[in-house]
Amino acid sequence: MPASAQIRFRPASATDVALAVPLIYSSGPAAFDYVFAVPGRGDAQDFLRHAFVDGAGEFGWRNHCVGELDGQVVAVGAGFGAETHWPFTLAAARQILGYYGLRHAPGVIARGLRVEAVIPPPSGDMHYLAHLGVAPALRGRGIGRALIDYLVAAALTDGRQRMVLDVAVSNPRAEALYARCGFTMTGERSSALANAQGSVPGHRRMEWRPG
Repeated sequence: MPASAQIRFRPASATDVALAVPLIYSSGPAAFDYVFAVPGRGDAQDFLRHAFVDGAGEFGWRNHCVGELDGQVVAVGAGFGAETHWPFTLAAARQILGYYGLRHAPGVIARGLRVEAVIPPPSGDMHYLAHLGVAPALRGRGIGRALIDYLVAAALTDGRQRMVLDVAVSNPRAEALYARCGFTMTGERSSALANAQGSVPGHRRMEWRPG
């Protein structure tokens, strides 16, 4: 039986942090490093673990689902709409201030806002798919498609009709997967964002609608 047929999806929990956060990070390591890696305060995954366990906001466990295979978390993803913008913004500000302190938090927040020019948050009727990650050893076995199908089905059940995601121009394999799932490119944003911790690539926006 293929791995995609054996995987079981469920809402994430705080106890998934050890396996889920590396997969979230793998969905955009350069952007995460650019925003969240601060010398002396740990790497990007340290902050993502803090935010995931906190539970609130874009990076919290409440915003994610996970896929399990043989009892292990091997996939993660999130789907959310424009109505989350202010709750997510407030949660992120609180988490960043709590983790980095007054000295470093303003810089982290400023870098996050710059990244939003390359990877904008959802607006209007968008249902945005994000943080899509599959364990490296299991890629190419249909799990990524099963994850997207699960997130899209959940969104359709909630009455959403316009699915949107962004993919780095440096990740043609992921872009090909999204195209096979029916997503088409609607635009591209270039990026010149870079620091000593990471260089944010340009991103392509892709959309899917039923029918």
